Amino acid sequence: MKPKLLFVCVENSCRSQMAEGLARMSGSDRIEAFSAGSRPSGAVNPKAVDAMSELGYDLGSHQSVSLEDVPDGPYAAVVTMGCGDACPHVPAERREDWEIPDPKHMPSDEFRAVRDDIRERVERLLADIAPGE
Repeated sequence: MKPKLLFVCVENSCRSQMAEGLARMSGSDRIEAFSAGSRPSGAVNPKAVDAMSELGYDLGSHQSVSLEDVPDGPYAAVVTMGCGDACPHVPAERREDWEIPDPKHMPSDEFRAVRDDIRERVERLLADIAPGE
């Protein structure tokens, strides 16, 4: 059984969506990745769709969902991004809080910088949780 990762932000429209997509791009053979929001917006931000499209990933097929909509744990890791105390406890072996600004109102170049920061963090997490062959 593959380890499960969960990425959580407030709206599940940008940061957690990109983290889920990046984890799937880099580790779908080794992990299962999910994302959710503490107060989901109901839509994935078009800027996030565009930013991920630049890397060859279709985020347009994703949905913004709440924590009640993701599979039950336990998770190998739960990563929160900006929801702090609003994120209820989800059973996990490892918990991390990534201090990443919400990029939804940022210009495209700054939005890409946030995406690239998330990408580096996801790569490090995958190397720890599910190292490749």
